[in-house]
Amino acid sequence: MNTALDTQHFIDATSHRHLDWLESEAIHIMREVAAECGKPALLFSGGKDSVVLLRIAEKAFRPGKFPFPLVHIDTGHNFEEVISFRDRRVAELGEQLIVGSVEDSIKRGTVRLRNPQTDSRNAAQAVTLLETIAEHQFDACIGGARRDEEKARAKERIFSFRDEFGQWNPKAQRPELWDLYNTRVHAGENMRVFPISNWTELDVWQYIAREQLALPEIYFAHQREVIPRNGLLVPVTPLTPPRDGESIEVRTVRFRTVGDISCTCPVASDAADVEAIIAETAVTQITERGATRMDDQTSEASMEKRKKEGYF
Repeated sequence: MNTALDTQHFIDATSHRHLDWLESEAIHIMREVAAECGKPALLFSGGKDSVVLLRIAEKAFRPGKFPFPLVHIDTGHNFEEVISFRDRRVAELGEQLIVGSVEDSIKRGTVRLRNPQTDSRNAAQAVTLLETIAEHQFDACIGGARRDEEKARAKERIFSFRDEFGQWNPKAQRPELWDLYNTRVHAGENMRVFPISNWTELDVWQYIAREQLALPEIYFAHQREVIPRNGLLVPVTPLTPPRDGESIEVRTVRFRTVGDISCTCPVASDAADVEAIIAETAVTQITERGATRMDDQTSEASMEKRKKEGYF
């Protein structure tokens, strides 16, 4: 009797049952949105969590078309690899993509930055998202946020109520008992819905492996010029040049999360495939946002403040 093989078989079977449960819950939530909401949308950035949401949507609604469009709030400061992947994946699915542009919000004057060419546009996405919701009259936006990402997101319900100003109040959320969701909203109000709330970063990568999902190449180990700064590895780009006295290093890195170039950093890693990333993720003790997002290091309340202003 090979005890090691038996143990590995038990672990694999348990992992698959766990992923089956998470997938089933997410499909149920996705179908609940389609059934109960008048005009929903699915937020798709090209990142790993939204790639998982697309697979959940496929399992929930194929062979039919999705009962909602895909929406991306584009800061204009995204990594080119991610935007190329986004467009390629949308074309493969044959679905509609609506792009809300922060650059257009700047031109309208609804977003004001000290230097529109170099300042971070990450927080400004909240304004553009609310404008996109109002323009298309969406009453629900499906997103890929997870509770393990950050303290403020751990307070989220699966159906997160937003008032007529698009604001989130953690004290005014609705109870969710026995998988029953209250989706009623008045004109101008909306829901943010998070079908993978109960997933972890490790769950996401294990699901990507099981479903053999394609991802932007920057998720995997590659060499890149970076600047060590405040415990992070800042990528060298026109938006994030070295400061006086800083030196540029070439490191083998990968991105754990993707977002606005001005605030998203890679981590040192040799993980060049999904299996290696799973092994690495299983032992890490730092959340993906804590390890990679400059804007989340300003204070522990920075994400909660942005969410109250309408952020994802």
